[in-house]
Amino acid sequence: MTFSIHASGAAAEAIERVVPQLVADGVAGRLVSGDATLWGQAAEAEASVRLGWVEAAAGTRGIVDDVEALRKQLRERGVDRIALAGMGGSSLAPEVITRTEGVDLTVLDSTEPGQVRRALRDGLSRTALVVSSKSGSTLETDSQRRAFEAAYREAGIDPTERIIVVTDPGSPLDGDARRAGYRVFNADPNVGGRYSALTAFGIVPCGLAGVDVRELIDEAIAALPEISEDSEDNPGLQLAAAIAATRPLRDKTGIVTDGTHIVGLGEWAEQLIAESTGKEGVGVLPIVLERDAPELAAGLADLQVVRLVGSAQETREVAEGEVEVAGTLGAQLLVWEFAVAVAGRILGINPFDQPDVESAKIAARGLLDDLQPPAAPVAVDAGIEVRGTAAVALDSVDASIDALLAQLGDGGYLAIHAYLDRIGQPRFERLRRAFAARTGRPVTFGWGPRFLHSTGQYHKGGTPNGVFLQLLGTPHEDLEIPGRPFTFGQLIQAQAAGDASVLAEHGRPVLTLTLDELDDGLERLLAAAAR
Repeated sequence: MTFSIHASGAAAEAIERVVPQLVADGVAGRLVSGDATLWGQAAEAEASVRLGWVEAAAGTRGIVDDVEALRKQLRERGVDRIALAGMGGSSLAPEVITRTEGVDLTVLDSTEPGQVRRALRDGLSRTALVVSSKSGSTLETDSQRRAFEAAYREAGIDPTERIIVVTDPGSPLDGDARRAGYRVFNADPNVGGRYSALTAFGIVPCGLAGVDVRELIDEAIAALPEISEDSEDNPGLQLAAAIAATRPLRDKTGIVTDGTHIVGLGEWAEQLIAESTGKEGVGVLPIVLERDAPELAAGLADLQVVRLVGSAQETREVAEGEVEVAGTLGAQLLVWEFAVAVAGRILGINPFDQPDVESAKIAARGLLDDLQPPAAPVAVDAGIEVRGTAAVALDSVDASIDALLAQLGDGGYLAIHAYLDRIGQPRFERLRRAFAARTGRPVTFGWGPRFLHSTGQYHKGGTPNGVFLQLLGTPHEDLEIPGRPFTFGQLIQAQAAGDASVLAEHGRPVLTLTLDELDDGLERLLAAAAR
């Protein structure tokens, strides 16, 4: 077995109750054979062009030689640093793969000026850029590409020798890149972005960075028979039932890295689960938790804990009410994709669309089309500007946080969204744990704007019981976007404001804090969490 799963408590009961029916319905065999009717008539059109991920690993084998040849060519030119411009599925899987294999990859999945500037500054003369966008029109990725093109030209480097594009055939980026003379790898258009780990979107940047992608592909191919069989031992069916069929539904899944060699799998699974299931007012909210997270000691009735452990042997001793899984990296990627697709059937939703992701993008574009000076803050408290919805008091930082948390019901959660440089300020992730300890409720943390392509779908389309804390900074130095009438600083501000407006339209309480000094602001927030 390349993947092992064991469960106890409510998850084990769900497996015993639901998996036999999935087997009787022939779900596994129908899924791997491309049956688009599994998710109902309303989802059939979308599903019919979104099941290529099942055989993606075998199909991707054909580009490995080209990727390895290009890597060798780049190395011969002294190019040994690979940067990746991409969002969501285009960046999360490559980050997991390279971190797990101990290979350096600079992931640029932000519009924060400092983070973009660092990616441009560090070793540009020996850097090649992979530009990944399924649609070919992702605003963040287009902006990042423009910045690199200008930097290359300023340094006397021909961008066509350094930029590699991964996109769907026929996308706007596909045509533009070929006309510009860039090297282009086309991905399978029948695979959605969050299911694209084993397509060109995962293989090209990782292979260029130095990962043995053949081994990864072989691991996934080896796992395919395990999820193809309509059997009660099918680990993909079991995982689907464990996360989507508990009774009553534990609609929050805490993902805990607990011995696995795979680095960052929880962050990748977070996008896969949230975007696939969080819609139509239902879904499963994934939360990446530390091994000693406060939520684990609280015994929360709506939290299903899934531990990522090191070996199949470890999964045989499962704590009460928890799930433990183990497997190779390639197997984990494929089995989780399969399980989440089946979870969509269990929940009665289409796991392949993301109807609420576009709303925040539209709101941000509207703000950029009509740039105005930012509205005056309703309150200023010790260098922190405070804004909020009608449900949030605005007298001070502490009072506003108290008012926000007062909206947190027994089944709710807090989402903290930091529109900051995630490379330069990782300490802000401490806030997740601090607020979980204060509230006794699940807390999810996301870096903006990358979470907009991940949990952003769930926050607007999933179970409507979240409250939201936005954290913004004041860039010390902004950065122009070549050919655009707005800067990176204006872009990230518009993305935050656009998302806040959409959340407010959906009736979600939102508190926005702009920190003049990040160190002081962090300490103030940690103190507020400890009250």
